[in-house]
Order: sequence, then structure tokens, then C-alpha cells
Amino acid sequence: MLTVAQAEKELSAAEILTPGLWAPHSRTAAYAARTIAERCGMDGDRAYVLGLLHDIGRRKGSWGVEHVFDGYEYMMSLGEPEIARICLTHSYPRFEGFDDYLNLLKCTDARREFLREYLAGTEYDDYDKLVQLCDGISLPNGVCIMEKRLMDVALRHGVHKYAVVRWREFFAIKKYFDEKCGCNIYSLFPEIAANSLVD
Repeated sequence: MLTVAQAEKELSAAEILTPGLWAPHSRTAAYAARTIAERCGMDGDRAYVLGLLHDIGRRKGSWGVEHVFDGYEYMMSLGEPEIARICLTHSYPRFEGFDDYLNLLKCTDARREFLREYLAGTEYDDYDKLVQLCDGISLPNGVCIMEKRLMDVALRHGVHKYAVVRWREFFAIKKYFDEKCGCNIYSLFPEIAANSLVD
């Protein structure tokens, strides 16, 4: 896997190609992932790299579902299958109606089927879940409560009929890491209250 320094270099180069709030969001996710990982006995550097590069597909200027494919393809081209996997899994916690939800994705049929088969054949591990969690608590200005981040995404992209059940899955992942860490993960981030109040 890429080292922390190599991953930071990749993100910096990608940010030059496609400037935007996605890059500081990714840095927040990396910081959150390392903090939580180290609290619960996971590899902090591994978590940091995965959190930092989960949205690396945006380097091509791609948005929506396309960024997960572009990230996957780019990381595979670098011989980084673990990071490529996170590029695909970070947006898709499993929940009731998951398969039908994939039908709503706006991409080619071939890409949708590839994603469906890939995710169906992947048993999510704690790093997949951790990056999903950290994506869900990370704004460009820092770590926030999950409700703030979910509403931020909803206001920008709208909601669909699976939104609420998908949100419940994010909260279930948070609870899983609360238990794994032996504390409410929010307590690991003293800045969270101030960040959550920023408009």
C-alpha cells in the first residue's frame, strides 16, 4: 500500500487537477480514520491512507457515482487494489433495499453491473466500515456530527426513497465503532461541536 507521504502527494496532485472542497474533506476523513483506528487497535497509517484517497476519483473532475469508478480504475492502474476497493465501498453501506438502490445510480449499465457484482462479492471489513463512517462525519472544515454531514449531502444532491434506511445504516456503523472504541467516537474530537455549528 502507498505510504502516508505517497498518499499525500497523490492527493495534492489531484487537488491541482480538480480544485474543490473534496480535498479538504478527504483530509478530514483521513484524520478521523487515523484517530478512531488508533483508539480501537487498528493500523492508524493504513486507515489514514484509505481515508485520504477514498475520493481520489475526483481528480478527473468526476462527480456523482462516476468518481468511485474513476478512483477504482486509477488506483488499480497504480497497483493499489486495497485503496481501489475503498474507492468503491466508501459510498455504499449495505442496508435493506441495497440492490434496488444500486438501480437508481446514474451510470452506464455496464458500470452499474460491475459495481453490483464487485460489492456482492466483497465482505466488508473494519476498514471499509471505518472509511464509510469517516466519510459520514467529515466536512472540509473538520469532523462534525453525522446529522450535519448527511444533511449537507442531502441539500446538495437531494434525497431518494432509500435515504432514511441508508442513514440508519450509517448510524449503525457509528454505534459499531462506539462499542469498538469503548466510547462515543465524538468524544475523540474536541473540535466537533464548533465544526458542527458552522454554516
